[in-house]
Amino acid sequence: MRVLMFPYLRGFSIDLCSTPINLSLIKKKITQKYSSSIHLVEFHLPNLPELPPHYHTANGLPIHLQSTLYKAITMSKPQFYEILKDQKPNVLVHDVMQPWAAGVAFSLNIPSIKFCVTSIAMCCYFGHFLLKTEVEFPFSALYLKDHERDITRPYDVEVKEELGENRAIMLVNSSRAIDGKYIEYLSEIGKTEILPTGVVVQDIAINDEEMEIVKWLGNKKENSTVYVSFGSENFLTKEEMEEVAYGLEVSNVHFVWVVRFPKEEQVVNLEDVLPQGFLQRNIGEKGRIIERWAPQTIILKHPSIEFGVPIIALPMNFYSDQPLNARLIVENGVGVEMARDGYGKIHRGNVAETIKDVIFGGRNIGEDLRRKVKDLRENIKLQRWMELLTC
Repeated sequence: MRVLMFPYLRGFSIDLCSTPINLSLIKKKITQKYSSSIHLVEFHLPNLPELPPHYHTANGLPIHLQSTLYKAITMSKPQFYEILKDQKPNVLVHDVMQPWAAGVAFSLNIPSIKFCVTSIAMCCYFGHFLLKTEVEFPFSALYLKDHERDITRPYDVEVKEELGENRAIMLVNSSRAIDGKYIEYLSEIGKTEILPTGVVVQDIAINDEEMEIVKWLGNKKENSTVYVSFGSENFLTKEEMEEVAYGLEVSNVHFVWVVRFPKEEQVVNLEDVLPQGFLQRNIGEKGRIIERWAPQTIILKHPSIEFGVPIIALPMNFYSDQPLNARLIVENGVGVEMARDGYGKIHRGNVAETIKDVIFGGRNIGEDLRRKVKDLRENIKLQRWMELLTC
């Protein structure tokens, strides 16, 4: 049977089915303790000229290839049927964005559980407009701005079919303390019982190079450092990087900036994409830049940044859940959204002003945010205990 946690301790056997490139990364994270309980099953996508094997994952995938990846996964539906037929699992847990997987499992009399890997607020928002086209969305806090309204998703039809079916359970990586009303509403219109797993945070070991960042943070005052990251699937343009860089410099804060580029641009000279002299002026005592991957959990737990921190939201990828997540954290009072102009462009002045307000307490924004973050963190812990007691 497939479960999401404690497979060894609870006697479950788990088959993780994904593409070879994803499994190669997952394999590195399976400790000896769980190696006998977790088995990796390869799921091969068709050979499409525009989608070579290193793009068989959403991690680092350019936006223009997202629909191609989804097409390739859908084309592999017959292969997935054979995998399920061969593995004969007791239950299938599948990504909600592969809704056809539930039908494959049903054809083999295998019960299935959806797992929402994206924001439940986003699922609620788009689910409403797919299933309740004649009714106004009831939550005004969630909306799209003009430059975000052209969002299109290649799986709208399939998601509509899946949400409209009377499936049993959908797991979401969230808490009712954060998404309670959106969980209830989507459960109602999607005819699905939605169960929050709680906010999952992974503790990981770090190497010597990453430990150096932790030591650097140790020399900074509490709540004095900004952690800048836009996720593993979002990439700034050269213009956007310059605006963010100037904003960080003008705000005069300590920072750790995680910089990523699409896979076809992995070898990039930072001096070519950042303002002239930025590295010389800011990298060292004031700031650090980490390329590709950073020990995010370890960094966010450090007192100079403080785990459970106020969020400065700057949605980058309008094809993902970031815009609606930004509105969600503002509604919860634990973050602010950085302003863009009417065309969706970033400006260094807005970057600097927002950072200074949050870090240095301008207009009491920073103090209010930190208080609300602390309250929400305690509510999440309380909600988690309540859910465990009712299991």
